[in-house]
Amino acid sequence: MPERFYVTTPIYYVNDVPHIGHAYTTVTADALARWHRLLGEEVTFLTGTDEHGLKVARSAEANGITPQEQADRTSARFREVWELLDITNDDFIRTTEDRHTVSVQAFMQAIFDNGWIRKGTYAGLYCVACEAYYTEADLVDGNCPIHGRPVEWLEEDNWFFELSKFTQPLLDWYEANPDAVQPEGKRNEALGLIRQGLEDVSVSRTSIDWGVPVPWDEGHVFYVWYDALINYATAVGYGSDSERFAQWWPEVHHLLGKDILRFHCVYWPAMCLAAGIEPPKKLAVHGFLLVGGEKMSKTRLNQIFPADLVADFGVDGFRYHFLRDTPFGPDGDFSYEQMVTRYNTDLANNLGNLLARVATVVTKKCGGIGPAPSPTSPLADVVAEAYEATAAGWQAIAPSVALEATWRLIGAANAHLEANEPWKMEPGPQVDAVMGDALEVLRIVAVLASPAVPRACEQVWQRIGLEGTPCDQRLPEAAAWGAYPGGLAVEKGAGLFPRIQAPAAG
Repeated sequence: MPERFYVTTPIYYVNDVPHIGHAYTTVTADALARWHRLLGEEVTFLTGTDEHGLKVARSAEANGITPQEQADRTSARFREVWELLDITNDDFIRTTEDRHTVSVQAFMQAIFDNGWIRKGTYAGLYCVACEAYYTEADLVDGNCPIHGRPVEWLEEDNWFFELSKFTQPLLDWYEANPDAVQPEGKRNEALGLIRQGLEDVSVSRTSIDWGVPVPWDEGHVFYVWYDALINYATAVGYGSDSERFAQWWPEVHHLLGKDILRFHCVYWPAMCLAAGIEPPKKLAVHGFLLVGGEKMSKTRLNQIFPADLVADFGVDGFRYHFLRDTPFGPDGDFSYEQMVTRYNTDLANNLGNLLARVATVVTKKCGGIGPAPSPTSPLADVVAEAYEATAAGWQAIAPSVALEATWRLIGAANAHLEANEPWKMEPGPQVDAVMGDALEVLRIVAVLASPAVPRACEQVWQRIGLEGTPCDQRLPEAAAWGAYPGGLAVEKGAGLFPRIQAPAAG
C-alpha cells in the first residue's frame, strides 16, 4: 500500500475576498501535495471556506443580502483564485454543506456524551472580527490584539467545553509528540498557553441562528470556531465513513497562520482527545505575510490581490516568489521589488537561460537532436546531493530550502556549460557529452521544480523532447542520473521567463 499524505489549509472566512496572505498558505499546501504525489503517495489536499458566525451575519446584513448569499458569493471568489493559481485541491469544503453539519453534530455529540460539555452563562469581551473572546489582559490599549479594533461585551447562556480538564492531557500529548507542532518557537508558544492554565470555553450561541444547530439543545448553534475546526475531520469521513476516516486521519498535516495558533494547537487537540480520536499528526505554523511591516487587513487598505501580481509575473512567477522568498515559519514582508529581483535572477537568468542555451547549442551543434548524458558526468554527484537536500526540504515543510537546493543544481549546470564552452567546440562526441549532461539536468530539474512552477516545468519537459509531464514521474527513480534517452528532438521556443523591468523609483 502506498503511503498517505493529507494536507489542509485553514478554511477562509467569507466576509473578505482572497488576498496574497490566503494565497501564500494555499500555494504552500499545493506544492506539498504535488511533491507527495511525485513520491507516489496517495494524497488528499483540502481547502475551503468558513461560512458561519456573527461576522458573516453582520457583513451580509450590511450588504443587504442573506448570510447564505454572502457565503455563496465569496466562496466562489476563493474557488476562482485557486483555479487561477493552479491549485490542485482534491476537495473544497464549505461549512454550510450538509455533510459538514452531520460531522459537526456527530463530533460535538461525542464530546457531550463523553461528559466534557456543561451548561453555563458566559459574559466576556468579544472581537467580532476574530470571532473570539479575550480577557482584559489580552487587549492592547483596550483593543483586540490581532485587529486593533474595540471589543464588545457579550453575555448569554452557552454550552461550555471543559477545556480546563485537558491541561495535563495536552502536556502529555506534546511530550509524546515533540514534532507535532512546528517550528519549535510556535510549539513553545502553544505550551506556554497551556501551562498558564486553561479555562472552559463556550461552544454554543443563542444570540444568532447562523450556525450548525446543537443537536441536544434546540435554540443553540455551535460557536463558529468549533464548527470550523471540525472541517478537517468532515472531509475525510468523520460521522459518515468510518473506514475512510481511519485511513486518512492519522496522516493529517494542518498548515495555519500564527494568529490562529491558540485554536489549532490548544483547543483542537483537546477537542480531538475529548471526542476520542487522535489529535492531528502535524500542525505547521507560519508567520504573517506583511505589507510595509503591517498585517494585511481591509481596514488598513493594504491588501494585495493575487490576480494583480499574476498579471505581471505569471502564475509560476507568483508561486515561485512566495515559496522561495517567504520561509515557512517567521513573518515575511512582501516587496514588489524583491519579487522582480527573484523572478529575474532565478527564473529568467537561471532556469530560463539554461533551457535557452541548451536548446540553442543542441540546434547548432547536434542537429537539433538531444544527446544522451555521460554515465560518468561530474554532474551526477551534484544531482544526487541536490535531490537529497530538495527532498529533505519538502519533507520538513520548508519550500524555500527545497527550492534553494534545486536551484543549486541549475547553477551547477550553467557553470558546467561555462567551463566547457560547447558553443566553441566542433560537432562531435565532446559536444554531445556536455549537452547530454545539461539535458539530463533539465529533465531532473523539471521534476524537482514542478511542485513550485508546474507550467514552466511542463514546457521544459516538452522542449527537450520527452513525452508525458513531469507530474507523471515518480521519485526517487525520476531523479536518478542517466534516464534522458538521447535521440529526441529539442525545441528552441520563446523565452521561458521574459525578464521584467522593475518600476522606476518615485
